[in-house]
Amino acid sequence: MGELLNIASLSAGYGKATVIHGVDLTLERGKALALLGRNGVGKTTLLNSLIGLTRHHGGAIRLDGLDVTKMTPERRVEAGIGWVPQERGIFRSLTVEENITAVARPGRWTLAAMYALFPRLEERRSNFGNQLSGGEQQMLSIARALVLNPKLLLLDEPTEGLAPIIVEELLAAIRRIVRDEGLAAIIVEQHAQQILAITDEAIILDRGVVAHACDSATLAADRQTLGRLLGVGAGD
Repeated sequence: MGELLNIASLSAGYGKATVIHGVDLTLERGKALALLGRNGVGKTTLLNSLIGLTRHHGGAIRLDGLDVTKMTPERRVEAGIGWVPQERGIFRSLTVEENITAVARPGRWTLAAMYALFPRLEERRSNFGNQLSGGEQQMLSIARALVLNPKLLLLDEPTEGLAPIIVEELLAAIRRIVRDEGLAAIIVEQHAQQILAITDEAIILDRGVVAHACDSATLAADRQTLGRLLGVGAGD
């Protein structure tokens, strides 16, 4: 399929503090990567560095052959990075439909496609963002990222704090996005087994460095590594 993302010796953080140290990572087109690790090891910082929200201390980021290392977040979005932050980032004073259409760019991910992916959003198309449940806001956040028609989708703990039935809906939608539609994605998730089941590759961060990297199926079966780097029973 060819390489889409290349991260070479990336070091970044906030202010003078370096949080991630010399991270190397490549991702092919159409592949999904599970980004795992205990709390505070740099997972969100790595995503924030890809979208341009951290201080760059070294290394380079190339997306589809383009060096985006010094680009602003807005230019990185234009280059093809879609981002779903933990804070969701929806417009609470706009309706569901306005939230989606306000940022939409031409491509296969249209308003109609979002409603097909998330029927709940179509049912609530006239509701304002602040009238949605947490799960519905997360669906809307993903929809807003998708209608930018990105080359790479970043999802930062998309199921955090949600009811089990909503988690199932979201995981099914993410599975469709990355498996059926073949959109490249990097997904941060605390529940390792859930996300390993729908991704191709996985890395585990520890203290800001890549401590382990392999394919998702291999890691899912490696209880020793999951226990050592994520904690006993992590992701079950």
